[in-house]
Amino acid sequence: MGSGSIKILLAITQAFALTMSVAFIVYVVVIVVPYLRRKPAPVGDATDFTWHFFVPCRDEQTVIRETVRYLRSTFRHAHVWVVDDDSEDRTARVVKSIWRRNGGYDPYLHLVPRRRPEARTGKGDALNAAYQALNFWMGPDASRDDVVVVVVDADGRPAENCLEVCAADHLFGDETIGAVQLDVWMGNADSRPPGRNWFSRAFGLKLAQLQDLEFRTAIAAIQTSRGFTGTISMGGNGQFTRLSALDSIAGDDEQPWRGSLLEDFELGVHLLTAGWRTGYTPDSHVKQEGLYSLRRFLVQRTRWGQGTMQCSRYLRRIWDSPHVSTLGAAEMMYYLAQPWMQLLGSLLYPIPFILLLFTTAGDPAQVWTWFADDGAWILFAIYGSFGLLPFIVWGPIYQFKCLKSRNLLRGLGMGFAYALYIYTFYITSWRALFRLVRGRNGWSKTRRNTEHAPGVKVALDS
Repeated sequence: MGSGSIKILLAITQAFALTMSVAFIVYVVVIVVPYLRRKPAPVGDATDFTWHFFVPCRDEQTVIRETVRYLRSTFRHAHVWVVDDDSEDRTARVVKSIWRRNGGYDPYLHLVPRRRPEARTGKGDALNAAYQALNFWMGPDASRDDVVVVVVDADGRPAENCLEVCAADHLFGDETIGAVQLDVWMGNADSRPPGRNWFSRAFGLKLAQLQDLEFRTAIAAIQTSRGFTGTISMGGNGQFTRLSALDSIAGDDEQPWRGSLLEDFELGVHLLTAGWRTGYTPDSHVKQEGLYSLRRFLVQRTRWGQGTMQCSRYLRRIWDSPHVSTLGAAEMMYYLAQPWMQLLGSLLYPIPFILLLFTTAGDPAQVWTWFADDGAWILFAIYGSFGLLPFIVWGPIYQFKCLKSRNLLRGLGMGFAYALYIYTFYITSWRALFRLVRGRNGWSKTRRNTEHAPGVKVALDS
């Protein structure tokens, strides 16, 4: 391989380096800067609304007791609807025991039982069951405009100020806002997990911290930037939705949530295309459990990636909607393209290095001259650096803004670890594609850190 190969390699590397450089500059201006400049907003009066927490549960006996107790003690005038999705453990029994211990009848605590074959078909179906139970409980003549449904995972801990924050004039105080998403934190980001050895404990803790970094910086920044495009997405935890907004998309079957594995984003698509606006606030948060296990993490992210692929069926709906701006439609399409771009990127990004390998094998002397005399190493350095910087930048930001620490070296270390963490999505995108092609669209529940493998019995107090 001679000078022709060198020229091809040079052109490809220059194109990739230029693309990476421009993309990073745009990334900083559009996403990083608005996130860093944002200031806290005024709060509202939580008593202006009636609040109903939906807690979908499938085999959640290890966490549901403390979650229900937290919700009932923190938000005393909010209703809690626990959906037992035909759990094979003692989830329902745990909830009933709390109900009994509260004096025999707690009018604010409700259990929605589901049984197979209708049950265990996905989180969206479980939430629909809670929505239908709420409709029956309220009756046909009840006022619905001031009712807000809050989706909380079985391990979720919404912050004490979340109701007054969401009641603010710029959120549910605005009648055009149909849904609001809270910031998401990992409640165990500073809790070292149990493990057999030092490495497993250190790895588990770092994985939980990287999930905390991802949600509190990169995802929070993206949500902030979506405020300009009007396409703020919903999350599966800390999701607040006006009941009248759910009514508008529920249809005759009373099913506002649909069948995608990414039911939260799917809900947002239907709300936005129906004419509702969505909001996001980092002024309050919901804590959840970060995963310590890489295997469980990959299962979770594979499901999210597959759900995003499934939602590609809404591209035409988004583009044709008169309620979504051209910029907003472009942003949503970019999001839906992410797993497909990761698949493509896993094939394209290595091209310069593969060509370099073959060129070196054919003519090592010429390649060495190209690097030493022509400065080709600069192009490869730019290519590599700008491919990593959009991820590395969040390490110091997380350290300074979220942890209130001035340890720059630790922040840079977190940034490099986050870059490696992000590259696992190339793996999960391929796994999601294989599941999609094989027609494996079932819900793969992510087991909790304290949850034992299937078949292992755990004794709980009744």
